[in-house]
Amino acid sequence: MARLETSERAGLPNTAFAYVDSRGRRRLPIHDESHVRNALARFSQVEFEDEAARERARTRLLKAAKKYGIVPVGFIAGQLQTERVLGHRSARQRVELPTGFVTMLMTDIEGSTALVQQIGDGYRQVIDDVWSILRGTSERFAGATVETRADEFFAVFASPADAVTAAVAIQRELGERRWSDGVDVRVRVGVHSGWPTRTDDNYIGIPVHVASRVCGVAHGGQIVTSGDTREALKGSTLDGIRFRTLGAHKLRGLPEPVELFQLAAKGLATRFPPPRT
Repeated sequence: MARLETSERAGLPNTAFAYVDSRGRRRLPIHDESHVRNALARFSQVEFEDEAARERARTRLLKAAKKYGIVPVGFIAGQLQTERVLGHRSARQRVELPTGFVTMLMTDIEGSTALVQQIGDGYRQVIDDVWSILRGTSERFAGATVETRADEFFAVFASPADAVTAAVAIQRELGERRWSDGVDVRVRVGVHSGWPTRTDDNYIGIPVHVASRVCGVAHGGQIVTSGDTREALKGSTLDGIRFRTLGAHKLRGLPEPVELFQLAAKGLATRFPPPRT
């Protein structure tokens, strides 16, 4: 591949910028740092013969980025977003979501941007492993995966007891996992019960926003539930799971304060800073 001047490279059409043929031969111009940065920015616009060709090009591009000391945070996030859309569609084909009064479990990874900067392309494997734990554990406790996007996960349960039991199991498994590159992966978990409106493949309404806000106030390794979930669990038997009050807090965008509780159970961390309000 001949080297291109800046003006020549800028004039290339999107489909001509990069290409990998059926024999896996490189057609991606990454001879210098400028080439690499352009390739990272325009990778999603490139047409490949098949998914295997796309994966070969992606791997070579990330190796080149590492060579030039480029941390491709936006590129990795964009690739995860693409995979999230495909996974979301696949999940909707398999799962029938419950209606009526449900309990929502939401998570996100604490310090995800710093993790990407620390381990680069290794973050792809981390997020895959985290999603596997979240999805597998939720389904084991009768939950349905609603959505995965970037570092966030959303599952729903017909039973509030199943939801909080799944939340505890998730944090236990994540806490026991030893991650490659010596990184510390900590996930926030929020649980809220209510009557969201179900669409064809998701939920909308204030209860969904409350669940998101409850997740947002938690710290990595912590499980925070709303008072509505605590109320819904009255009369339920929860083996070894306790509720510690965190008080009522005004959460962004919500008109009234929300009563918050921290779940405590064997194997979970117990000491956290005040809620992230």
